[in-house]
Amino acid sequence: MTKPLSGITILDLTHVLAGPFCSMTLCDLGADVIKVERPGTGDDTRAFPPFANGKSAYFAAINHGKKSIALDLKSEADRAIFARLLARADVILENYRPGVMERMGYGWETLHAEYPRLIYGAVSGFGHTGPEAKRPAYDMVVQARGGVMSITGEKDRDPVRVGASIGDIVAGMFLCQGVLAALMDRERTGKGRKVDVSMLDSQLAILEHAIAITTVTGNPPAPTGARHPSIAPFETFHASDGLFVIAAGNDALFEKLCVALDLPLSDDPRFATNPARVENARLLKRLIEAVTIDRTRSHWIAKLGAAGIPSGPIQNVEQVLRDPQILARNMVVDVLDRNGRPAFKAAGNPIKLSGMADPTVRPAAPDLDGDRGEILRWLEDKG
Repeated sequence: MTKPLSGITILDLTHVLAGPFCSMTLCDLGADVIKVERPGTGDDTRAFPPFANGKSAYFAAINHGKKSIALDLKSEADRAIFARLLARADVILENYRPGVMERMGYGWETLHAEYPRLIYGAVSGFGHTGPEAKRPAYDMVVQARGGVMSITGEKDRDPVRVGASIGDIVAGMFLCQGVLAALMDRERTGKGRKVDVSMLDSQLAILEHAIAITTVTGNPPAPTGARHPSIAPFETFHASDGLFVIAAGNDALFEKLCVALDLPLSDDPRFATNPARVENARLLKRLIEAVTIDRTRSHWIAKLGAAGIPSGPIQNVEQVLRDPQILARNMVVDVLDRNGRPAFKAAGNPIKLSGMADPTVRPAAPDLDGDRGEILRWLEDKG
């Protein structure tokens, strides 16, 4: 049972979420991640609640299994240690504003000249090029500017941000993809590449239907609540005890839905095709709910599931953490403390690879500078 990134060393200067989410994924795939933190305070998320026994659950969820060393990159002694780390690393990750690494003497051009095999991964609000490259950004800023907030929420209500921090997380995922591509390319060329990921760019990349609608019709889509703007029926519906979802994404599924609900609508010209159903989505919802309102959510989910129609409950996070399918896929894991005892819960690794173990626990998140001795010994052994 081997992990595909075993033997790869990641030098991780990132903090908060986008960069650490990338390095977490690389760590789960077997890379050794050395987290280089500010002396005294470390990663900002060490101070993010909630806490258990003085430790941040947020920090633990994203940084488990990594090692920590605190370095002041203005100190000559610490810069000497950092140089030795650079010589051993395969990848360096950073999420400073463009220009910061250059001012410290660690920009891409400088590092590539001295360490030609090193892969340089950078994630920032607006990327390393363009007129606003040096502007600061957080998740909500790019969700707003990137168009995601404009299509999120209820019709005729104020836009809202997506509940998960997708501005950071999606950028971290794209950074991970770029690093993996650069590692593969290095196998052929022997040289590293720079991977430049913008949080704003990443938001645009997930607007698949919104871009299509806007460019074809000339009208940008507005929030539609839970309803999909291009597929129907594809939204929430009321049962006798609350809401559940139905996603009948094609004509065949819609016909099955009509049979399951005993609704003679599949031959009705208002609903016979998906474009017609989208045009008449509000009427279709009322007709479906006239049936579903008489029975419970569990009744309809079971009946529709038996008919092969995608449907499901709307679960809160506590319910998700007890979901049998989630648990069967080992998607809720224990993060251990330094003594090997379960301390926190975190999401498991969604990338299931044949021949790679998928443990039910994760090593502890590092204490600030807690691995300095081990890292320095490794440098002596490997230097």
